[in-house]
Formats: sequence, C-alpha cells, structure tokens
Amino acid sequence: MRIVTDCAADMPAEELRELGITQAPLFIQFPEGEVNSADITPDAFYNRLEAMRPSIPTTAQPSGGIFAEIYRKVAEADRDVLSIHISSGLSGTVNAARMGAEHVASDADVTIWDTMTLSGGERFQVMAAALAAKAGWELQAIQTRLAEIRARTEVVYALETMEYLARGGRIGRVQALAGSLLHIKPVIHVAHHDGKYSTVAKSRTMSQALTHIGDHLHGIYAETPLWVTILHGRFAEKAESLASQLGKRLNVAKMEVMRISPVLGVHTGPGIVGAGVVPMNLMQDLV
Repeated sequence: MRIVTDCAADMPAEELRELGITQAPLFIQFPEGEVNSADITPDAFYNRLEAMRPSIPTTAQPSGGIFAEIYRKVAEADRDVLSIHISSGLSGTVNAARMGAEHVASDADVTIWDTMTLSGGERFQVMAAALAAKAGWELQAIQTRLAEIRARTEVVYALETMEYLARGGRIGRVQALAGSLLHIKPVIHVAHHDGKYSTVAKSRTMSQALTHIGDHLHGIYAETPLWVTILHGRFAEKAESLASQLGKRLNVAKMEVMRISPVLGVHTGPGIVGAGVVPMNLMQDLV
C-alpha cells in the first residue's frame, strides 16, 4: 500500500522519504506567481508575507488532475493507495482527491481519508498509516487506528494577531473576535465534529494565551502519556516557552518542536504557536 498526503501535514522532507510517503502540493498564489508551499522555506515565506502587508497571498489546493497524476504514478509500484488529507472543514483538498481517484479507478484502488484536522494532527495520522502499511496491516485495521487517532488528537494554537485570519476570510466560528478586537490573542483549535476552527479562549497577552493552551490540554488529557509536537510560524521563543510549560503540566512521553507549513502560515501570519497532541499508546506500537 502507498500513502499520499498533502503539505498541510507539516512533515519534513526527510520524514517523507524515510516513510515512503508521496506529498501532493498545496499552492501559495503571490501577485508575481504561484509557488508550491513545499518549495519555499518558512523564513523566506514570512519575509514575503510581511513585505506584502496589508495584502496577503491566497492559497489553492491541487486539482483533481494533479491527484490523478500522482495516483497513477504511485500505482505503478502498488495499486492500493491510501490518500490522507487536511480537514474538509478547512480545505477542498479532500474533494479534489476524490475527483482524482475517480479518474484513475481502472488503474488504482484509492481510498480517501479525511483527517478532520491539519498540521501536527494530520501528521500523526499520516505517520501511523505509513508505519502500519510498512508493518503489513490491512486497510481496515489502518482505518480503525486512524479513526482512534483522529478522535483523540488535539490541535490548538495561539495567534499573536487575528489580522491574517480576518484578511483571508478563514475566521469561521472565531468571527466573534474580529473587527475592533483584532488585538486579542485568540486560542483556537480544530473542532472534532466538523474539522473547523473554533475558539478556546481569548487572551490579552501571549503569555496568557500559552497558559490557556496548557489549561485546555490538561483538561483533556490529565495524566495520559502524550506525544506532543510544538509548532510555530516564526515564533521560536514562544515555542520554547510553550514546550517548557507543557513539559511541566502534562505527562509528556515524547516532545518535538517543528515549523508549520507556509501554506498554513498564509492564514495565521508568523505569530502562531501551538501544539498537536496525541496519546502515546496510539502511536508507540508503530514507531
């Protein structure tokens, strides 16, 4: 079985290679032309983003045709393909993948999986699928594990400003914080029931926002052993602060600090820091 995902999963290139995962592109559309999110470094992206203010670029998912090309290519090695993607509540990528799968039905058996999340939460599901496939798991067993991970994973972020969410039209249920309250430091997460952004807390300072993240995660997991991935745009100092706080407040079995994909940073700006968290027991038999 071959695994396909998209660059919203925030997987390093080395990890993709090691696990044999094929990554579909997500695009950033600058005034001077379109860029594959995987082809621009986070710092180069944020430099361009800040230089554009008050405008921001837009983003685009791959077409069904691009997915069809990907599926045909990976099916040359294995007809069975599991394609795992960013939440349908935040992107049309899943629908494009389904269209691509329909085009190659005679060449490949493609199963589409909606992670109902993004970033570190999406990555946990993609990693689990790839590792399980390598271990010889059947598709149904892999999907059962992915459903468990999807239900028990939390992705929560604090934003230094709502400016980028507002300009990109991605506020959704966070809209109550918009307008004159753009100076608020919101804490948002991806809701499990529909895979869309929802407000966890409103903060006046980033320090307070990080405390709210800790409160939120402790309320969900208590003493459960966890795999914690700290993620940030260009906010290394706050990422270190959050890692330190969560290390003290949660039962952390594994922790790492990573950068989020530029295609996600379009809608958040550089001032984003948060975490993707999953119970370790759902991953430890695979890694």
